[in-house]
Amino acid sequence: MQAYEFINNLIPPLKLSDRAGMALAWMEEIRIDSLPVSDQGKFLGFISDEVIFDRNDADQLIGSIELEAGACWVYSNKHIYDVLRVASEHQSNLVAVLDRENTYLGVVTMEDAISAFADSLSIKSQGSVLILSLFMTDYHLSEISRLVESENTKILSSFITNDPLDDSKIKLTLKLDKTELRHVKATLERFGYRVIDHYQEETGISGEEDRIGNLLRFLDI
Repeated sequence: MQAYEFINNLIPPLKLSDRAGMALAWMEEIRIDSLPVSDQGKFLGFISDEVIFDRNDADQLIGSIELEAGACWVYSNKHIYDVLRVASEHQSNLVAVLDRENTYLGVVTMEDAISAFADSLSIKSQGSVLILSLFMTDYHLSEISRLVESENTKILSSFITNDPLDDSKIKLTLKLDKTELRHVKATLERFGYRVIDHYQEETGISGEEDRIGNLLRFLDI
């Protein structure tokens, strides 16, 4: 799940000598709103169609336009999680990938990163999602897993986020392999765990849009 595995080779880098009109034509052709810019193998940043439209000069050289998100990159061996983190920090739909010599290798799109992230969290597997609120000191996944498994259910993956309603607590999101949650929920609550939400999936996930939607629901975004 390293960044270089998800480089999108259909997205070309612009050169400083390219013209704004050509950049817009490329964006329209591959249906994207920004492109990376590199010079002699070095990543310089991204340029958006909005910036080019504001300039209203198709002949203007890319090198004369101020670029954005020059720090929006990761090394090629970084995990896909790091790609998502950097994209979020820079509010970008693209993240550049560099090797250890800082040579530009390509970009990862947010769509590809989210799909990979969804796969890593078993989002596309049929089952259910259970969300607990608890103190970090009470977080013992082995104990929670034991209780879940006592109801003949397996934890496929887990994810921790901050609880926006209580800074002293975390939210633990569990993806389970069974759609029926009643007994698991009752067992966890009997042992003092607070279940704050749950989602039961009655059918498998079929399309990319469904997978992304289930990922966002899984993360409670």
